[in-house]
Amino acid sequence: MNIVDRRLNPKSKSLGNRQRFLRRARGEIKEAVREALKKRKVSDVEASEKISIKSKSLKEPSFSLGRGEGTRDFVLPGNKDFSVGDVIPKPDGGGGGGGPKGSQDGSGEDDFVFTLTKEEFLDLFFEDLKLPNMIKAKLKSLRNPMPARAGFQSEGPPSRLHHGRTMRNSLARRIALSRPSMESMKRLEEELAAALLEDPRPDARIEDIERRLKRIRHMRHTVAYIDPLDLRYKRFEKVPRPTTQAVMFCLMDVSASMTEPLKELAKRFFMLLHVFLTRHYREVQVVFIRHTTEAEEVDEEQFFKDTATGGTIVSTALEEMVKVVKDRYPPSDWNIYVAQASDGHNFSDDMGRCMELLTEAVLPICQYFAYIEVVPQGMQMSEDSVVWQGYAELADHQDSFAMRQVSNPGEIYPVFRELFSGSEAAA
Repeated sequence: MNIVDRRLNPKSKSLGNRQRFLRRARGEIKEAVREALKKRKVSDVEASEKISIKSKSLKEPSFSLGRGEGTRDFVLPGNKDFSVGDVIPKPDGGGGGGGPKGSQDGSGEDDFVFTLTKEEFLDLFFEDLKLPNMIKAKLKSLRNPMPARAGFQSEGPPSRLHHGRTMRNSLARRIALSRPSMESMKRLEEELAAALLEDPRPDARIEDIERRLKRIRHMRHTVAYIDPLDLRYKRFEKVPRPTTQAVMFCLMDVSASMTEPLKELAKRFFMLLHVFLTRHYREVQVVFIRHTTEAEEVDEEQFFKDTATGGTIVSTALEEMVKVVKDRYPPSDWNIYVAQASDGHNFSDDMGRCMELLTEAVLPICQYFAYIEVVPQGMQMSEDSVVWQGYAELADHQDSFAMRQVSNPGEIYPVFRELFSGSEAAA
């Protein structure tokens, strides 16, 4: 079986050549994508990106004769002054072309600049990433019927009418029944008009033309252009497919201690996570929970742009999450994932409640819990925060619990890859 892709190339460019180029220069392109992330705004994650790579990446290997080996005798076309065997003297001045003075470091070439499309950028950006332990053992046996194309049928709603197959059946039927064409009927009408013009009196020739014309008109009226028998509709059947329901809870601290740069770091991480989930998994729901001394479930717009502030009580976010799970996401039917971002501040007497919630209510029903602690840029990473010290006890003996620290946008992507590289334990 041969498969021919007849899709149009985007914007009159060679799709095949572009894909070969991306594969050949994949290493340098991926590095350029990582550098581009450091300069991007949160709202630009899904846009196209202009990147540059070294021109040497464009060169392809080639075979040629070795210099100084073998015999090569040739005379340039149009030569009148030399013959085979003549020795051409070296020009005075040592040769070399004119022009501006070169660089002391040697010659160089400009970088090659081109634009990655949105799809190409995201393919490279999220390459090899997946949610760990996506399907529970219990869910592997479940089947979710999904409609799939299964040929054609003679009955169905107008919206499923297949025009191409219908017209093909109509043409085959008209050819098989010898339905006269419009051109043949017009020729007979012109022949009859010419005969009547020559001699309007009825004769055998005029009667023969009228009889044939009557038969053609009867055949065209009897054999319809499109008959109900020609109609073909797209047919669909329900095909059972494995169910992979999952929900990702995004918890973010928006208290007064979370400055705008720290909130921006957290927003960048959650934006990456949100785009990653919606791009790779069709049946994943995302729940946004923000907290100060109180926690509430909000929509995506409020989660990223609202300006609420206050003190910090981390346990309120965990309590709100447990409440939402009980109301809408029974653990027996849903894969539950949690990602939390905070600056590590919390009331000391609240950590006991946090550990109790994590140990008894959250981690037992959770497939994976990722904690990101944001640190002011320029400040040395430390493990002195209240939340970090409390969570470190869980990370030592919980395979489904991972924690990392970030202090600038350039660290977000590597940490994101570590947490969602497909392994069951990133800690």
